[in-house]
Amino acid sequence: MKPDVVITKCNYYVNEEVYKAVKESVDLLGGIGAFVKKGERILLKPNLLSAKHPEAAVTTHPAVVRAVIQLVQEAGATPVVGDSPGIGSAASVAQKCGIAAVAKEFDVDVIGLATSISVENPAGKTFKRLEIAKEAIEADGIINLPKLKTHAQMFLTLGVKNMFGCVVGARKPQWHMAAGVDTNAFARMLVDTYLFLKPRLTIVDGIVGMEGNGPGSGGEPRRLGLLFASPDCIALDSVITEVLGAKANDLFTTKVAKEDETGITDIDEINVIGEKIKDVRISDFKFPPMIGAEFKLPFSLHSYLRKPLTARPEVNNKDCTLCLMCVDICPPGIMTKTDRINIDYDKCIRCFCCLEICPEGAISVKNGWLKRLLAVTH
Repeated sequence: MKPDVVITKCNYYVNEEVYKAVKESVDLLGGIGAFVKKGERILLKPNLLSAKHPEAAVTTHPAVVRAVIQLVQEAGATPVVGDSPGIGSAASVAQKCGIAAVAKEFDVDVIGLATSISVENPAGKTFKRLEIAKEAIEADGIINLPKLKTHAQMFLTLGVKNMFGCVVGARKPQWHMAAGVDTNAFARMLVDTYLFLKPRLTIVDGIVGMEGNGPGSGGEPRRLGLLFASPDCIALDSVITEVLGAKANDLFTTKVAKEDETGITDIDEINVIGEKIKDVRISDFKFPPMIGAEFKLPFSLHSYLRKPLTARPEVNNKDCTLCLMCVDICPPGIMTKTDRINIDYDKCIRCFCCLEICPEGAISVKNGWLKRLLAVTH
């Protein structure tokens, strides 16, 4: 049976318009009653990366969260908003990005996904044990509310990637270190985490997305005027990637899901409802640089060609305020401070956590010289 993915137009963050568009999307999937039952406690999982105003397009917009809170309450269930931000508490980030005010309006709790427990994952394709927030596991169900953004490591952060927020913040660097420089290994961990938690419904906020140097402050807000919804994140992410003008397999999580046969990624095998992909396709969306070489190197050449063939984080010293957030979050601990931020590129695992967390957008992605040359010749 083909998975369903809904595309709905919504141009502005006007509460009434967003509610109408979200409800229309959910109704096309069978209505909120298909996903939520009376008396249940439902975790709403937005993207609360860092404490930024909604206009920055770093976090899920409060109007989208507001609409989903209304629908869940109308179904007789109890919504709770939760995430595990990279820096700061869920409450403080929610306050800055406007979600706390919405939660207060509807008497909804905002919680941190803060208690890490180790869980067996026998169905996992690669990772048979995961570290997941207890608060996420104890909810009766999850509704996933990502922000459509570029991502320096994963290409895009959409439905599958947003579930990484159910890993407690302090544990995230350990998973980056476990995957190391292998982007596909990290993508497989994300897919296994998504399949373990399996949110009942995902609604992606693409009314204003982020392009360029995402997913943090270095990215550029881009009005797309779209919402996407599906119970299947892998199919959903495949459709969104196509809408943005790329191919489904350009997204690392979709690529490994196809290789491992853990999800449907072929657009022809997905039932797209509402708007047609060809009618809403974006022709000039700015993607981040691809971070690594897509071919295998002989072992004897790997150490010599790794740096010129891969992208790396680069600090703009003029914009850097030496706040040290990047130093504190760096999983391998290879960033240091003198009169500027220094990076030991020989030990850098290219996770781009530093770029993701930088409040000034002072860290960007720079391709190695050979990779730049290959891009020009191709």
